[in-house]
Amino acid sequence: MTDERTAELPPAPEPLPIPVADNHCHLDISRDGGDPVSVADQVAAAARVGVTRLVQIGCDRESARWTVGILDEHPALLGGVAIHPNEAPKHAAAGELDEALTEIEALAGHPRVRVIGETGLDYYRTGPDGVAAQQESFRRHLEIARRTGLALQIHDRDAHADVLRILAEEGAPERVVLHCFSGDMEMARECVRRGYYLSFAGTVTFKNARDLRNALAVTPLEHLLVETDAPYLTPSPHRGRVNAPYLIPLTVRAMAATLNVAVPTLCEALSANSEQVYGPW
Repeated sequence: MTDERTAELPPAPEPLPIPVADNHCHLDISRDGGDPVSVADQVAAAARVGVTRLVQIGCDRESARWTVGILDEHPALLGGVAIHPNEAPKHAAAGELDEALTEIEALAGHPRVRVIGETGLDYYRTGPDGVAAQQESFRRHLEIARRTGLALQIHDRDAHADVLRILAEEGAPERVVLHCFSGDMEMARECVRRGYYLSFAGTVTFKNARDLRNALAVTPLEHLLVETDAPYLTPSPHRGRVNAPYLIPLTVRAMAATLNVAVPTLCEALSANSEQVYGPW
């Protein structure tokens, strides 16, 4: 049974002084098993607080199709498509990984799809028996990103060393984003050295996330992005409740405090970086 407090959407935060983009969200997913909030309502609520552009991520075949189908209806949206690393072993076991990746590349031909992702590695939910399939899928997504010239968004959970290794072995595309960055200071520095972008989510606001804030603190402004990963990873003080793009200002202000920069300065950098990675909306 869903807790009424956690199901209820949190109040809107103070609007940002300069508009930014939510670099990664899932507008088609509902945390409580019910219907998601309508895309139009989510876009409007975000715009009211200065989150005027969204990157909608479809990370399985069904959600990738949904993503492509919705993009032309909402000018605020760009899209990303991929097979999530947790889905890759299932497709491999069924002998369908080639078919799934062929469909992803076809969907990526839509002009408002600007991302191959989220792809990568997840050793938290998938055990050792799924590692080979995840790594094969990740390498194949890297090929697609290079062929299409699209940005790559990486899901990395408990797999930092292998993610960096495979990127080095295969050759990274021109624009790489570590979605919901979860590494430490050393990894942040290495990603910056390689020219990658680090996207921070609501997790950076959590009380126990000191190591993550330390990683943020050593990341130059020109390598930063911000995201919700909605409907997950809701920033404090609403942790545990349903997340949505309109809550980005809470994360942006927490990031600005960690970096010791003015909120408008950070907003300008986040906005410019989003255009650099994804192009104009």
